Amino acid sequence: MMNGAFKLMDKELKMHPTIDCFCSGSTAVTLVKQGWDLVVGNLGDSRAVMATRDAANNLTAVQLTVDLKPNLPKEAERIQQCRGRVFALQDEPEVSRVWLPNNDSPGLAMARAFGDFCLKDYGLISVPQISYRRLTEKDEFIILATDGVWDVLSNKEAIDIVAAAPSRATASRALVDCAVRSWRLKFPTSKSDDCAAVCLFLDHEKSPTLVEESEAENEKAEPAKDALISDAGDKINEDIADVNEHISREEHIPEPTLEHSSTLRNVDEIMPVDEPPVSKEPERCGSARSLADCISTNEEEEWSALEGVTRVNSLLNLPRKLSGDKKSTSWKKRR
Repeated sequence: MMNGAFKLMDKELKMHPTIDCFCSGSTAVTLVKQGWDLVVGNLGDSRAVMATRDAANNLTAVQLTVDLKPNLPKEAERIQQCRGRVFALQDEPEVSRVWLPNNDSPGLAMARAFGDFCLKDYGLISVPQISYRRLTEKDEFIILATDGVWDVLSNKEAIDIVAAAPSRATASRALVDCAVRSWRLKFPTSKSDDCAAVCLFLDHEKSPTLVEESEAENEKAEPAKDALISDAGDKINEDIADVNEHISREEHIPEPTLEHSSTLRNVDEIMPVDEPPVSKEPERCGSARSLADCISTNEEEEWSALEGVTRVNSLLNLPRKLSGDKKSTSWKKRR
């Protein structure tokens, strides 16, 4: 299933009208987790690394994929059988690249990739290398990252950075930031390679017995809750009866009599009744102003508020255009 998905992705990429992928492409590393089973598919030189605990409870790194570069014997053999060439340049002998049979281009630094259709007839394929692993309770998280991260950080350094992140939401960003800084320190005269990372934290399933015990405790608590409500209701009824009895014992205060039996009365017949002072509730606006004062009708104030919101949203939604020296240089940039 994963092989078919990768082939379909490569086919759709070729048919996309707005993407020039003849001499440009991408790597990919995917992960499928079902329960305790883990399936990893790798295309190119991206990498998946898992952090797990050893016998001494120390955090160790386990590499789940192989960097599929042209210098691997099987990859180089396949490319050469398809009339492609594999060699490294003199100024970077440690980086093997894939070249066309009769042209010193494009110099791709990976043996498998999406796109790069100029090399698909000369040994470059989009078939992933698939591996399987059974998870354990000691496995904590998995890092999926491009080669720009692994070119400057080791597997151990990467998992230590993620483990020391203040939160899970900031773990990937912390890893990428450290990789970018390492590029500037190790290669100050060159541009940094693409750095992208995703962190998957493994929250192992809880024991079913804990859920069953919790439900049983809730069922036991229901009768006690009903009894408590019943006792409270009886107590309230007793208090109401005491209040009524106390009122009946008080002296009867005669009310003013009215001559008319109807509801229409004269002004002289209405007698004033002293009422206790009523405490005013606090104003909703938090001051002694009236409702009209609380609701601002000043057009300038309303416009200032809306203008501020519009300004913030516009800044967040504005597209960022790269300057001329920061644009991608296709295959020349990729390592």
